[in-house]
Amino acid sequence: MAKRVFFSFHYQDVIDFRANVVRQHWVTKNDREEAGYFDASLWESSKRAGDESLKRLINEGLDGTTVTAVLIGSLTYSRRWVRYEIFKSLGRGNRLFGVHINSIPGKDQQTKALGPNPFEYLGVRFAQDGTSVELSEWNGAQWVAYSDLQGWSFSEAKVQSVWGQFYQLTKWYPVYDWDANDGFNNFATWVG
Repeated sequence: MAKRVFFSFHYQDVIDFRANVVRQHWVTKNDREEAGYFDASLWESSKRAGDESLKRLINEGLDGTTVTAVLIGSLTYSRRWVRYEIFKSLGRGNRLFGVHINSIPGKDQQTKALGPNPFEYLGVRFAQDGTSVELSEWNGAQWVAYSDLQGWSFSEAKVQSVWGQFYQLTKWYPVYDWDANDGFNNFATWVG
């Protein structure tokens, strides 16, 4: 069954056409079931009336989704709202994965070196009793508290082995390359 996928990306990668190749590859498939997804991401690139409006827009875009695909270009890792979308997806329980898109020729027909993995720049710290998690981001020099979203509590404590531990999100979330890992034929599998 096709799943509703939220695509998180830097808008420059839409302008350069790379993000569109991934988001719209379903049009060359026989049907949505073969493609494995419906695109539930946001097209809007303009900043709304402020941070809270943008957060609401993202939250609404995530409603009804079960998967978040982070399309990784050159600067995706550093984008404030991509980080918010990743953490919000994590809190919702969405399946998360990344897709390097710089191997896709842009509108200039050129490829680029792979961009940094955003999951390496985000992390979580479990409380000493495993009942909650705090969110962190790498600011280029150290790990700092993530300010756009609070951590959350769990209804039951997590397994004791994670109590008090810090994990970068790379520990849990895979990253693929659209070209090298044949995204056109494997995306539905990545979606799960």
